[in-house]
Parts: sequence; C-alpha cells; structure tokens
Amino acid sequence: MNAVKIKNLKFSYEAGNENSSFRLAIPDWEIPQGDFISLLGPNGCGKSTLLKLIARLHECHVGEIYIDGEEIKKYSRKILAKIIAYVPQKYFYTFPFSVYETVMMGRTPYLNRMGFEKPEDRLIVKEAMEILQIDGIKNKGINEISGGEAQRVLIARALAQKAKIILLDEPNAHLDLQHQIMIFELLQKLNETEKITVITVSHDLNLVALYSKKAALMEAGSIITSGEKTDVLDSNNIKGLFKINAEIFDRSVNGSFNILINPQHN
Repeated sequence: MNAVKIKNLKFSYEAGNENSSFRLAIPDWEIPQGDFISLLGPNGCGKSTLLKLIARLHECHVGEIYIDGEEIKKYSRKILAKIIAYVPQKYFYTFPFSVYETVMMGRTPYLNRMGFEKPEDRLIVKEAMEILQIDGIKNKGINEISGGEAQRVLIARALAQKAKIILLDEPNAHLDLQHQIMIFELLQKLNETEKITVITVSHDLNLVALYSKKAALMEAGSIITSGEKTDVLDSNNIKGLFKINAEIFDRSVNGSFNILINPQHN
C-alpha cells in the first residue's frame, strides 16, 4: 500500500497573498509505505507547499491526496495526527512553553478528554528528548534556546507523536554538522527498524545521497523526476535543475554516495 498517493493535485495561494503567482500541479505521485524520500529543488519551487498539503495544513486544492489508502479529507484531525507528524522549518511560539511541554504536545492526539497525560505519555516524551539530546534543557523556555536546539525539540515532538509518516521541512536547518548527521542517521534508523515513512525537504545533496532511499526533484510547482536516488541525483539532473556542475563519487556498497559541487567548471 502507498503511504501517500496524489492524483491530479493543483493548488494556488489566494489573491493578495505574496505567493499568489505560485501554482502547484502534480498529476500523479506515489510514495509506498516505508519509503525514505527527499524533495530537492530551488527556493520557491513548491517543496514546502507540497509537504503542507500532505500534512493537511493547506486544504483548498483541486485533486486528491490519499493517506494510507484513504482520502485525506475523510480523516478527523485527531486520527490524522496519529498517522502524520509534521516538522516545520520555522515555528513561532506565542506562549513561553517549556521544552518538555513542547515535546509533550506530540502526545495530544492520545490524551483523554481531560487532557491529562498518562505514565506512558511521560515515558515516550522522556525517551524522545533523550534521543534528540535535549533532556538537559527540558525546563528551559522554548524561546530561550538556540535555533538548532529548537529544531531538535520539534523533531522530538514528532517522535513523541508515534506517527507512521514523518514529514520534515529542512530538518537540518539551524543545526551544526554533528547534529545534521545525527538527525539523518536517526531518520534512517526509524525508517529501517520501525518502517516509518520519511519525507524530507532538503537543500543538502550529500545528506540526501548518503541517507535517503529515494529522491524527487521539483521545479516551478511540479515534480520533474522521482525515483531511486542513484538515478535521480546524477550530474545531468543536478546541472539541469540547479545550473551547477557536480561530480558523483561512489563511496560504499550500500547505495550511498558523495556529490562534489565544482563551481570552477560551472
């Protein structure tokens, strides 16, 4: 079964919006359960918009989006939150929640009507914070920590959600190199051991080449190619999309490889 299936999807922002000239059109796209796919493309091509449509953060669209074989509009918000976890690139906090409270928000779909967490919820949150190495700042306000720490808090919240599909909009944004690798290694582990479907938006060709299973390239609101990363991330596709020269270096037998950007020959 497909985790996500898109049919004849069309979307545009309302008139008056700064993105009103943007148009997204995807005739057909499928992501099987258990895939790990990354969306790449220039700024403004629609990567984040597509992720928000799959997360049902945008609803006014033409066409159909299926999640686990069911049209997305048929799910209640609570049920959908148990299936899909979404990690935004940026998040603005109106209230000074603590790190612990923010991660606990991932358990909201599982709380009773009174909103009280159970010991199981507290254990899940504790484990998520330990995995993301933020348990030492659990009492700090979310507005008091660095951008990189806040990004790890949002990913911990997604882990606490225990969803079958995780959508991440540039999960390595604001992170130092060590934590960028840590996050992608974690996503790879969740994908391989827990069979969680992972869909990321990324600008880092090498992280995608090293850790994702598949890749999709977007341009001007459309997916121009999608498939195995070894097929999608070749020098011709990279040059055609990003207008840069790149060399591909095979480094292992497991399908991972490195990409060298060579600006002197662009």
